[in-house]
Amino acid sequence: MTRTAIFIALIIVSQAVTAPLGNTLVTGSIVNLILIVAVMTCGPACGLSAAAVSPVMAKLLGIGPLWALIPFIMAGNIVLTLVWHFIGNKSFKNKHNNRYAAYITALVAAAVSKFAVLYFGVVRVAVPLLNLPEKQAAVISATFSVSQLITASVGGALAVILLPQLKKAIKP
Repeated sequence: MTRTAIFIALIIVSQAVTAPLGNTLVTGSIVNLILIVAVMTCGPACGLSAAAVSPVMAKLLGIGPLWALIPFIMAGNIVLTLVWHFIGNKSFKNKHNNRYAAYITALVAAAVSKFAVLYFGVVRVAVPLLNLPEKQAAVISATFSVSQLITASVGGALAVILLPQLKKAIKP
């Protein structure tokens, strides 16, 4: 529970510190990195808890999107953490004993999965149902499309680099 609280605190601090930069690519990449490190070093309960809490905390900090989009962001974060958990921890490592193959596969699968969940959930379902002004709908659609693929990929790439050392330092 303590480690989960630490990861949630890291997400909140990173969101608060990077939000004034106005660059969602930086904030999103760091949040995705923290979610991946949480699930890969402390397990699925930690990763899933951080995945669910982070969009709510972002909204409460005034940097999140509309409340109606929070469930979709949670779902995207949860998919990211589950894919990393199942592929990064298990599949390849057990069969081939190749950690980096598992990490690279998890990176690609998780980034594409998170992108798909957010694109279809937000851009194709939520935005049309919300009847937003055209400008706002365009901004939200842009934020939850290709940029999500980029931030999940950058966060994953950073995780591939950092995880071997972090797993040694943070024993589950």
